[in-house]
Amino acid sequence: MSVVIGIDVGGSTTKIVGYTDKGKLISMLKVEAADPLTSAYGALGKFINENGLSLQDVRQIILTGVGSSLFKKDIYGIATSQVDEFKAIGLGGLALSGKQEGLIVSMGTGTAFVRAGKDGIRHIGGSGVGGGTVLGLCGKLCGASSFKTIVEMEEEGGQLNRVDLNIGDISTGVISTLTPDTTASNFGKMEDGVTPQDLTVGVLNMVFQTIGMMAVFACRNDQMKDVVLTGTLTLVPFAKRVFDSLHKMHGVNFIIPKNAIYATATGAALSYLYQNGKADAAE
Repeated sequence: MSVVIGIDVGGSTTKIVGYTDKGKLISMLKVEAADPLTSAYGALGKFINENGLSLQDVRQIILTGVGSSLFKKDIYGIATSQVDEFKAIGLGGLALSGKQEGLIVSMGTGTAFVRAGKDGIRHIGGSGVGGGTVLGLCGKLCGASSFKTIVEMEEEGGQLNRVDLNIGDISTGVISTLTPDTTASNFGKMEDGVTPQDLTVGVLNMVFQTIGMMAVFACRNDQMKDVVLTGTLTLVPFAKRVFDSLHKMHGVNFIIPKNAIYATATGAALSYLYQNGKADAAE
């Protein structure tokens, strides 16, 4: 069996996806380590071991992500190439969602917005608001230093209405298209005695609303209706609550596909497999 491997090399977390040269998915996994090189080599070793492969089975490695530039030569003597991260995001987002076109939103440390479809793939912008924002603010405000802790604190029942100022707090009248629970100001209320759980929900709400509204504006500018959400932040359950609310308000479809955290690694592998059509991938 000949294997093609896509690796998304992050700062400390690496995602890896493997396909046969016929285009059949083998498996997906992630590895965390102190630095990108250690993380990537560890991910490759773990992938090979868990799937009963040898180095000789690997036909090609395709790297992408912020840490991919650190690799200056082939890995373990295996042919190794790199693909633009935005191309990988676009290809992976479409493949996992089954969509022909859409706005692919990669929610990592920051957030990237990629337009993908029949006319190609292009990066249309980004934001510094993302997972790094969640970790930084929750670390200082709530004492939570990991996503696991942040999710646990959110699920303990934080009250958003103790943190955010809503339309109903400032107006008794009816405002067209805006319900009373629509956010007027993130962290604009901040009642005395707010708990770390309340603050955690406030941070998550602000980050997801910011990303969601940027996606809404991008869709309006390009007559799109489908937004495919990918990246680590898709693992936070609170995300669905916010994006469902934005869907009801603005009519944009927010899709979190299965294995959304592996979208970029998936796109890296597919960029090689299908660069000239499926026939080439099976040679």
